[in-house]
Amino acid sequence: MKHKIFSLALVAAGAAALTACSDFMETKSYSEANADFVFSNMTTARAAMDGAYSEWHGAVSSQIFGDGLFYALDIAGSDIMRHPEGYSAQPARHIPEAFYINGTEAGTYNPVTYGKEAPSSPYSVLFSVIGKCNAITSAIESTSSYETMMQQTTPTNMSQLYGEAVALRATAYRELIKYYGDVPFQTQMGESATGLSSRDSIYDVLIAQLQRVEPLMNPVGEKNKNYLSQTYVDALIGRMALEAGGYQTRRGDVARVGGNGQPLTFETKGTPTNGATYGRRSDWQTLYQTAKTYFQLALNHAGAARLSDNYSDFFVQLHGDDNSFADESIYEEPFTQGAAGNDPRSYSLGRPASAGSSNNYPCKAYGQGRINPAFYYGVFDPKDLRRDLSCTVTGNNSGYEKLLIFKPGSQANGGGIACNKFDESRQKTVWTKNQRRSGINAPYMRISEVYLGLAEAAAALGDNVTAKANLQLIRDRAFGGAGKGNVDAFIASEGSLLKAVIDERGFEFAGEGDRRWTLIRTGLIGEKIDEIKALTTAMMNGLQNDGYYTFANGNTISAYIYTKMVDAKALYGYRLTEQTPEGKEDDPVLYPGWRGQHNDWESLGKKYDGNYNTNLAIKGLFAPVSATDEAALLADGYQKVEWGKTLLDNRQEYETYLFYQFDSSKAPIYLFPFSPNAMATGGFTNGYGFVQQ
Repeated sequence: MKHKIFSLALVAAGAAALTACSDFMETKSYSEANADFVFSNMTTARAAMDGAYSEWHGAVSSQIFGDGLFYALDIAGSDIMRHPEGYSAQPARHIPEAFYINGTEAGTYNPVTYGKEAPSSPYSVLFSVIGKCNAITSAIESTSSYETMMQQTTPTNMSQLYGEAVALRATAYRELIKYYGDVPFQTQMGESATGLSSRDSIYDVLIAQLQRVEPLMNPVGEKNKNYLSQTYVDALIGRMALEAGGYQTRRGDVARVGGNGQPLTFETKGTPTNGATYGRRSDWQTLYQTAKTYFQLALNHAGAARLSDNYSDFFVQLHGDDNSFADESIYEEPFTQGAAGNDPRSYSLGRPASAGSSNNYPCKAYGQGRINPAFYYGVFDPKDLRRDLSCTVTGNNSGYEKLLIFKPGSQANGGGIACNKFDESRQKTVWTKNQRRSGINAPYMRISEVYLGLAEAAAALGDNVTAKANLQLIRDRAFGGAGKGNVDAFIASEGSLLKAVIDERGFEFAGEGDRRWTLIRTGLIGEKIDEIKALTTAMMNGLQNDGYYTFANGNTISAYIYTKMVDAKALYGYRLTEQTPEGKEDDPVLYPGWRGQHNDWESLGKKYDGNYNTNLAIKGLFAPVSATDEAALLADGYQKVEWGKTLLDNRQEYETYLFYQFDSSKAPIYLFPFSPNAMATGGFTNGYGFVQQ
């Protein structure tokens, strides 16, 4: 949670000097000022760029990395993550999550449910960002010093700023392609965003533009991780090259050409859906080589971004104060604590909290992102230190810990196992006045993605030495040290080095909304959904027939567990637990770790009125409790509570509606429809079976 480096005055100046017109589909002349004057002065030039950042911040917070389409599509709909509420209660979320029921529901889905209409739709907001970037790049390109700048061999302040505008434009386009597929393409001020361009051509052109500005930018520094850098551009090229060379679903009525305008050929998987096919470019290896090259350059130009010795350090640092950045960050979208606006990360994707929306401990957190129980129990290795930090079985309840039961619901009132990486009670300085003001940053890119991206590209290209070395670096760290990740056994269990790298990415970014898009672009979405559905059915059958189910990794989910509220501060001297200390796995308060409560809610106004039993002790969460042990637990004040039984009682929600009627042989419809206004203004139609009005 950090302040933007620029001032509000400069943002206002930038917005006044460089702005798109009110028509969200066009960018027109924004100023009568001479470009050589505006862009010879870094104060006015930086003000212009800060105006573009400000527009991007709104898109991130409310559209594509906090709420909006990210809320509806990314943070659920994979083998790892799901939505918490009942299917019939939230069809607008569950239907796209399940790929529009093999495309059959695409024709009835309301395109403005989360897509909205201009000017607040994700589509229009992202094009507004693009318009501001186009205004900046067009102005700089028209200056008398532009060609000299582009021929230089070292960065200057102006070339850095120009690179930021090119990179931000590419980032906005990358998000548009991810959600909408083929979109209009404009890179010059004054062009109208009309007609649909092949996403493949867009990828090629943007990657080439990024490659051109990359040498003219500076690596990321300690105090400017809320700005785009050379490190970010290197990693963005890698990210976009993997996506451009990966699997996507393409409509059949858009000419498929590359950046040079030449027709492309594709390798397809499965059968078409609503006239759309699922496949990847035949030249995917060329793009993967680009990804490999630039991920390595990102490591060469890492600057102040560095892999922590401990996996948890990154998330501890994210919960710090406004004027610091996490070591691993390449780019964090910054949120200032208490500032007006929408700060959604902890609210939508963090540890749930049942409380009032203001003046609470902590305030209400919805908990839109939840964890599939079969993944938590059966796929996440119990020895993986990322499991407890990523997933939690308890939430916050106005200063007390609360079990997250499997009854469908939101906040800490239900919905099951939740994401745990963003927890307001864990902040160095906690904001208790109102919800959505926590100030926890959104980590848009960090160095661990670079290592895993390099490993993925290398594995796909047959460079097993590079792939394994980078996989081992990430996995060993997650298991506590060199050799502890048992990489060879992990690769063998996965069936290939490439699949091992992709699943390792799932563990690394679990609970962050990364998994769905990763599985789509790698062509594994159908396979992984079939696997989690089969594992869920086996778990449900075990609970029904035996009252428990034991997974291959040794974890057992039981119909009942045993819980008791305790005074953790009296027992340990603290309430907020971290990684379970070695040898304390039998401690019902300390295991699983990364839960509990803020250590000093009292100093913030919480009145416990003598009830200091703030933490939940849990027995039987991963292993059956014998009759003898049950008697002892009940005598010790524990209560026998439903756990797997509630899951079984809601079997339809967790099994039947888990990717309802999914057919892995068909092209997945994962995109979002254009709104009627966007189609009318842009002169194009929806594909993929979506409605036209």
